[in-house]
Amino acid sequence: METVTSISELKNAIQILEFEQTFKEQQLKEQLLATFESLKPVNLIKSALQEVTSLPYLTDNILGATVGLASGYLTKKIAVGSSGNIIRKLFGIILQFGVTNIVAQNPGTIKSIGRSIYKYLVQKKEINQENF
Repeated sequence: METVTSISELKNAIQILEFEQTFKEQQLKEQLLATFESLKPVNLIKSALQEVTSLPYLTDNILGATVGLASGYLTKKIAVGSSGNIIRKLFGIILQFGVTNIVAQNPGTIKSIGRSIYKYLVQKKEINQENF
């Protein structure tokens, strides 16, 4: 800032500084409101979901992991059931881990197999309906 040599320059400099202060105060209030709005739990969840759904690679990974975990769990339940045998439970845990990893690492293959099975079942149903 320049050196002020007269009273009129001093008054002018004060007015400029007051205007800047008012402008910056208004900007700060607007930013505070925007920050407050973005930190509401609903908006945090909404923005997190938008980020997750906007990344197809991440969505595929989450979907693959979820399907892997579910299929591993179901495989364990089918293989072990409600058995109290420790060896059978250990086998179920190993089987669950293996199925989970295979399904989670190969979601594209699993998806194409699922589509093939679906098409086969739909075609078989259409053939059965035509025979009646």
